[in-house]
Amino acid sequence: MYDFDREIDRHGTWSVQWDGIADRFGVPDLLPFTISDMDFASPPEVLAALHERVGHGVFGYTDWRLGEFREAIRHWYASRFATEIDPEALVYAPSVLSQLSQLLQMWTEPGDGVVVHTPTYDGFRKAVTGLGRELRGVPVGDTEALERELARPDSRMLLLCSPHNPTGRVWTEAELTLFAGLAERHGVSVVSDEIHADLTAEGHRHVPWARIAESGRGRRWALVTSGTKAFNFPALSGSYGIIGDPDERTAFVRRMETGEGLASPAVLSLTAHIAAYHHGAAWLDELRAYVAGTMAMVRERLAAGLPDLVWAPPQAGYLAWIDLRPLGIEETRLQEELVSAEKVAIMPGGVYGTPGFVRLNVGCPRRKAERGVEALVRTAARLRKA
Repeated sequence: MYDFDREIDRHGTWSVQWDGIADRFGVPDLLPFTISDMDFASPPEVLAALHERVGHGVFGYTDWRLGEFREAIRHWYASRFATEIDPEALVYAPSVLSQLSQLLQMWTEPGDGVVVHTPTYDGFRKAVTGLGRELRGVPVGDTEALERELARPDSRMLLLCSPHNPTGRVWTEAELTLFAGLAERHGVSVVSDEIHADLTAEGHRHVPWARIAESGRGRRWALVTSGTKAFNFPALSGSYGIIGDPDERTAFVRRMETGEGLASPAVLSLTAHIAAYHHGAAWLDELRAYVAGTMAMVRERLAAGLPDLVWAPPQAGYLAWIDLRPLGIEETRLQEELVSAEKVAIMPGGVYGTPGFVRLNVGCPRRKAERGVEALVRTAARLRKA
């Protein structure tokens, strides 16, 4: 029903991925597989709603609590995740990272430890260290290391990425319950970034933190997320969260509306979210199936060209996290060859604290993804022989 093979020229649209490629890689006109937005148009149902709203012609101040925004979120969580949420527990912010910034300032002090899983989304690192907090990483799956870091007297927050970026790991309900128990035992607040939740692959189930955590006074936890990732409208901005403690929720809203001056959200973001959550499910399901097909292609090409690698598609998302360490290739050399010889840009694992990996964004028409993985295979095979 939807055409994900259609290639759309994004040049000249102020795209970070396409027009801003030289800022990160030092060379213009590379084929990018980098920042996590997609090359697909947003769902036609979302575009239709945006056209209708633009056609109204008046863009005065808005209030996210007055219209259908909260009801659309409630509907989405009930229908998609079998989770009932209290619309009164919702908060709004321009982005997930802006929510994280506010919560870090509310629930931690400079010098406090913030525990994350490694490899770590680079936005987390910038937010945490930029505010003078200490980022404390534990490897994905290492429960003993997690408890050890949470038990440190000055660890104040567990910052989850659920599903995990960049690995694509979907945490099980048992794992999340364990995390909640550890946080409770050590008096640590929890912030769960769930922006990749809608992109969970077939056979895996995302469990919202709101189903795990207990609400009420003294319960310092927040779920922060947005529809911008799954439905590909990040440039419209907008995110929302669920905060368990009603007093903390009130404090958060007050900070956003006074300290940050966010009295009126972007109306087109509200419009896009409402349309996506009420009418975008079919598009999203086809997108997930298309991405699964692309990931299968990536696995096939890697197995054929680099048989020493053992790689499986992620459990969520359109980011292929590929371990090249068995090939013994130095990361800087790999990046130089990808840029100079292949004219492609692929994110190095060092950005996420784990050199030797690459993060390949395949949220794009399959023909483009094929060019990216083939360039990676050629380069890795060539350097391995050198």
